[in-house]
Amino acid sequence: MNIILLGAPGSGKGTLAEQLVEHKGMQQFSTGDIFRKNIAEKTSLGVEAAKYMNQGKLVPDEITNGMVKHALKGRHNNLIFDGYPRTLEQAQTLEKILKEVGSQIDHVIYLDVDQAILLERLSGRLVCPECKRSYHLKNRPPAFAGICDFDGSALEVRPDDQIDKIKIRLEAYETQTAPLIDYYKKNEIVVHLNAHDLAIDEVYKQVIEGLGI
Repeated sequence: MNIILLGAPGSGKGTLAEQLVEHKGMQQFSTGDIFRKNIAEKTSLGVEAAKYMNQGKLVPDEITNGMVKHALKGRHNNLIFDGYPRTLEQAQTLEKILKEVGSQIDHVIYLDVDQAILLERLSGRLVCPECKRSYHLKNRPPAFAGICDFDGSALEVRPDDQIDKIKIRLEAYETQTAPLIDYYKKNEIVVHLNAHDLAIDEVYKQVIEGLGI
């Protein structure tokens, strides 16, 4: 079973993915991780992607799709897609890539959260550069300030979590990614959660019930 997590930046997709990985044995397929790997290795696609990410802009489809296609050659089942697809073209490309390897998207989880809540969440977010777990200065602080609970790494603020770049990301989401909700609803594979005030454990519980797993 393959799942797409759909929602604005800060809606809780990453944390939900962590729980599905831990409790249901799924694998997280994150374009963020793919971007960072390509950037660290200084591949041609990684160099181009970095230019957009550092400005808080969405990476163009041709760059993203190229990295995704390469990554999916080695694994294409039991995946959680977090942060991809972001556009209709990416969604259609993903379907083609998966079809080529005999796979498909089975469910889409849409986390619906008010923009005011998203701004608060993103502006206080910290991430571990090693295990990729997320924290929040107010809502989910680490046990020791600035230190990851799991591996002791120094936590960081993502470059695109600065307030001016957050607004750019949310605007880009509304214009480019939100239309995917209707696209996937046509296929009747969407689980829609109004997650404005839900704790992450409640979100996870409702997702499991919605998927029937």
